[in-house]
Amino acid sequence: MRLFQNYGLYPSYLPRLNQLAMSTQSFAERRDVFLNDRFGASHFLQPVLDGSPEAFFTNGDDAVLQRRWAREQGMSGEPTLEAILLAQIEHHATEVFYNLDPVRYPSAFVAKLPGCVKTALCWRAAPSGNADFTAYAAVLGNFPSILDMWRDKGCRAESFFPAHDPVMDEYGHGERPIDVVFVGGYSRHHRARARTLEQVARLAGGRNIVLCLDASRLTRLAESAIGRLLPLRQHRRPEAVAKIAQPPVFGRDLYDLLGSAKIVLNGAIDMSGSDRGNMRCFEAMGCGALLVSDAGRYPGGMDSETIVTYAGGSDCLAQIETSLNNWTEIKAKAERGRAAVRDLYSKQQQWALFRSLVSRL
Repeated sequence: MRLFQNYGLYPSYLPRLNQLAMSTQSFAERRDVFLNDRFGASHFLQPVLDGSPEAFFTNGDDAVLQRRWAREQGMSGEPTLEAILLAQIEHHATEVFYNLDPVRYPSAFVAKLPGCVKTALCWRAAPSGNADFTAYAAVLGNFPSILDMWRDKGCRAESFFPAHDPVMDEYGHGERPIDVVFVGGYSRHHRARARTLEQVARLAGGRNIVLCLDASRLTRLAESAIGRLLPLRQHRRPEAVAKIAQPPVFGRDLYDLLGSAKIVLNGAIDMSGSDRGNMRCFEAMGCGALLVSDAGRYPGGMDSETIVTYAGGSDCLAQIETSLNNWTEIKAKAERGRAAVRDLYSKQQQWALFRSLVSRL
C-alpha cells in the first residue's frame, strides 16, 4: 500500500518547529525534525514512523516545508500549497490518501486527486460547520456521536483511534514532583473546562499545580492592555488561573511534562457531548500519569480500573485530593492505565485496523 499521510500544524506549535528546525535546509530534514519531536504522533500510522519507503508524510499547511519540496522538485513559479500537495501525491504515486486536515482540504480537493489514488480517507473528531467531506471514502474518528453527525451529513463514518506512541515508554520512570498538570486550550469552546480549571488553580497554595494553556486569540486580546479597555471581561481568564498559567507545551516537552506529573487533568470540550477519549487521554496514560477526567463514555481500557473520573468541579477537587493522599495505591492504577493503552492501542493494532478499513471501502 502506497500511503500518503497529510497533517496540519497548530499555529501555536509553529514557533517551536521553526526553532527546532532552524539549521535544516531540505524538505526531508525539516520533516524529520517534526516527526522526531512526536507532536501528534498518536495519529501517525506505523509505516510513517518506521520510515517505510512506501509511506509519505507531510504537513500540507507548513509553507516552509512545502515550498522546499517544490523547489527541490523544480516546480516553477510560486505554486499554492494545494498545488504542491497535489504534486506530492502524484509524484509519490499514492494509492491511499489519509488526511488529518480535511477542513483545509475538503471534498473539492478530493475531486482534484490524481488517478493513482484509489482511496481517500480523513480524520475529523469535531463538528466543522458546513465543511463537506462527502467525497472521502470515509471520515474516521473515535467519538460515536460525532461519527453519527457525519453520517447525517451524507458521509460514511468509521470508528478509529489514536495509538500509543512507543516513544512514550522513555518518559515517566522517575520522580513525579508535579501534583496536577493540565495542558490544553482555553477558549469559548471550553466553558465547563474553564470552571473546573478555576477551582483546581486555587489548590496552588498547597499543591504543585501546573496549567499550560493555549489561550485563544480573543482571550489574549481580552487580557492585553488594550483589551482591558474593551467590554471583553467575559473572555478573560479568572485571576486564579491567569496567576499560574504558563504557555502551552508540545512534542517531547509535553511527554516530559506528563511524565513528571502524578495527575494529568483532562476536560472534554463542550462540543463533544458525553463522548470521551481525546488524544490527551492517550498521552497522559501512555506517559504513566493518573488520568483524572470528566465522566462520560470512554473507549475500552479507560475505566474505573485505570482512570479516575469526576462529575463536576467540586467532585474533581475531591478526586484529586483523594488520589494524592493515597498516592501509593493510586500509582498502581496509573500503571495499569499505562499498560492498558500500550496493549489495546498499539501502533501495530492501529495500522492493522486502518488496513482493514481500507480493504472494506
